Amino acid sequence: MPRKVQATGKQKSMLMLHFVVFAIATAISWMTYDKGANGHWAYPWPAWTTAAWALCMLGHFCVVYRSYDDPGYLEYRKQQGYNS
Repeated sequence: MPRKVQATGKQKSMLMLHFVVFAIATAISWMTYDKGANGHWAYPWPAWTTAAWALCMLGHFCVVYRSYDDPGYLEYRKQQGYNS
């Protein structure tokens, strides 16, 4: 059974930094959205960047906290010629 890989402090801090930058950039993009529409409907463009970046955040979280050891990784690297 593969064992769970423990997250390092650097991985956790980089995830937190990624989240802070995501939160700030998302807030700014939503605050600047619809500034000049003059009461008319404006296309919600920040929704796309927010959704895409949130998916990246989810992936980053999974890499940090849901990673498992791959017992065949070293054998694979040997077969590919990386560890000569």
